[in-house]
Amino acid sequence: MAEIELDYAVPSTDMADYITLFYNFRADVPVFEDTERADHAQLRFGLSRGGATYFFADDSVQQGGELQLIGPTSGAMRVHAVGPVEVFGMGLTAAGWAAIVRSDASAMINRVVDAGEALGPAVGETFSALLHTTDLAGRVALGEALVRALIADVGPGTVAFMRCVDGWLAGSASPEIDDLVRAAGVSRRQVERRCNALYGAPPKLLARKYRALRAAVMLVVEGADVDEAIGRGFYDQSHLIREVKQFTGFTPCQMRDDPSALAKLTIGMRHALSGQINPTISDT
Repeated sequence: MAEIELDYAVPSTDMADYITLFYNFRADVPVFEDTERADHAQLRFGLSRGGATYFFADDSVQQGGELQLIGPTSGAMRVHAVGPVEVFGMGLTAAGWAAIVRSDASAMINRVVDAGEALGPAVGETFSALLHTTDLAGRVALGEALVRALIADVGPGTVAFMRCVDGWLAGSASPEIDDLVRAAGVSRRQVERRCNALYGAPPKLLARKYRALRAAVMLVVEGADVDEAIGRGFYDQSHLIREVKQFTGFTPCQMRDDPSALAKLTIGMRHALSGQINPTISDT
């Protein structure tokens, strides 16, 4: 087995509004240390029966156990875990957060909590079943069954607003907030409030986050040079370096020439799913 392996699975059609991707990660190493880019919220199961230490962008250091609910992240986070490591998990979309966690996402930004305590006993029951299931398809089936059991009806308005925001983020390198306000058909204050509640961040931070992540994809997948990346909505080289570093943990040159194993796998495999999943997932 390779030292580090990452496999993704696209959720079923009825799950696509709630789950970004399912994934299974293995690291056959004594100690695993790497940097994860800013991302959606995550629900993770530590199948190697160990937890992880997370060093978040706000400088907090938090311990995650076997059952982890990680809120949306505002920047890159470093992870440390004693190996070997095996994790099965799923990303939660904004609507998924509202339907499953049912709390304001801004209160959970850059935080990890015990998923069993937060979401109930079904999480622990799923964990037990996952320990006895080795194939990805079987684990995805268990994950989807859990999601279906946890989902509460959030109404069509929440999903429609999420699609509006995601379309706004994907539609321009530097999306303007006024365009989102017009598309959503509500006041700027309501847009800000709903973005904080569902995404854990206001629109301006979301736009910065996804602009930087798209630039990182360009650098890794396309081998773009710095000038090309600057042309995707950045003022100058310093601006590009600062933003990419904040949201990925690496400088543009590092992303292009020497990305970490996790960064390379995450970006390359997600980008390979373009056309099958939301572009805010595949292109970032």
